[in-house]
Amino acid sequence: MKVLLINGTIIGGGKTKTLLNETEQYLKKLREDVELKQLDFQDYQMEFVDGRPFEKYNEDTRKVIEEVTNADGYIFATPIFQASIPGTLKNMFDHIHPDALRYKPAAVVANGGTYQHHLVAENQLKPILDYFRCLIVPNYVYTHTSHFSEENELIDGDIHNRLEELTRVFNQYLDMSKKLTEE
Repeated sequence: MKVLLINGTIIGGGKTKTLLNETEQYLKKLREDVELKQLDFQDYQMEFVDGRPFEKYNEDTRKVIEEVTNADGYIFATPIFQASIPGTLKNMFDHIHPDALRYKPAAVVANGGTYQHHLVAENQLKPILDYFRCLIVPNYVYTHTSHFSEENELIDGDIHNRLEELTRVFNQYLDMSKKLTEE
């Protein structure tokens, strides 16, 4: 079973990377049978969707989409920019076939500069994941800049607890996904 931890930005990404690292550590404590891989959009030159056949996109774009399509679960980390998810993350979703994420668990961790941005995960990202018929973990973790040190270390104990809880629920969704896809 393969879980992708996706850092959905090409700008900054230090805080989202920290959230993914923390979540990865919690998941490692719960499961030894899961291959964990971080996918950071900063490492790829993805092309924007423009209607051409999939094989006509560059190698990086094809590689990212194949990684996402072939994974068994996802933890999406995203910063919130201008009260929205980054275009790079939306572009990835635009490349994905509607059936590719069906019944696969998905969890969301996000970071923003204002507390009001927590609604972006609920009102933008969760509906996209629902469109793909993911098994969306109901609790997501939203962090504010104040939850991190200047070195992007997570310094808020409550956020650590919430990440651990999110990971525990995600772990159960992995098992549920396995049962659904076997039927």
